[in-house]
Parts: sequence; structure tokens; C-alpha cells
Amino acid sequence: QLQACGGGLVQAGDSLRLSCAASGVSFRFTDMGWYRQAPGKQRELVATIKSDGSSDVSDSVKGRFTISRDNAKNTVYLQIDRLKPEDTAVYYCRAQRWSFDYWGQGTQVTVSS
Repeated sequence: QLQACGGGLVQAGDSLRLSCAASGVSFRFTDMGWYRQAPGKQRELVATIKSDGSSDVSDSVKGRFTISRDNAKNTVYLQIDRLKPEDTAVYYCRAQRWSFDYWGQGTQVTVSS
């Protein structure tokens, strides 16, 4: 249902754009989110974007992370700028409506110092 990609091994200060393509859902009516889970830590919310286009980003990454969506492509994006080693994590996308709650498989982001 959700296919995330775009992760990789990068250096501190680089940028990445993660993508999450949805299928089998009415994407334009679906609220989307990005989460991350670092080794040994709990999964945390990074950013959300609702079906009406309103978005929110965690204070911990505000100013560096941007969430967006393209309803024509059924895809949500997470732009990550000025990457830091502490951004190293598996990044997951999530799709929610009143009738479902789906998670993608995750994409690994590793930031070297």
C-alpha cells in the first residue's frame, strides 16, 4: 500500500528527499505522515500533512524538514536539508483515514559526520 524510498548514506550537511507512494487508497482524502526510528529509540513523529494540505513539522526538525504531497502522483515527500548524524534512522510513512491506518516498510537514512 505504501512504498517509501529515497534514503541512503549521506554526509552531514547534505540533503535528501524521501518519497512515499500510496496505492489502493483514496490518496487525496488521506492524511499522511512521516516518522522515524533511530537505533535503540522509540519511533517518533517527524511531520504530518492532512488531506486539506495543512502540515506540521516536529519542533526538533523544524526549519530543516519539509513535508509536501502531490495528489496527482499519490505521493508524499519529506525534504531533509542540512542533515545531521542524529537524523540517522529508518524513516516510515503512514497513511490514515477513519477506516484505515497503514505503514510503509521504511527507508534507511544514515548520516556520516
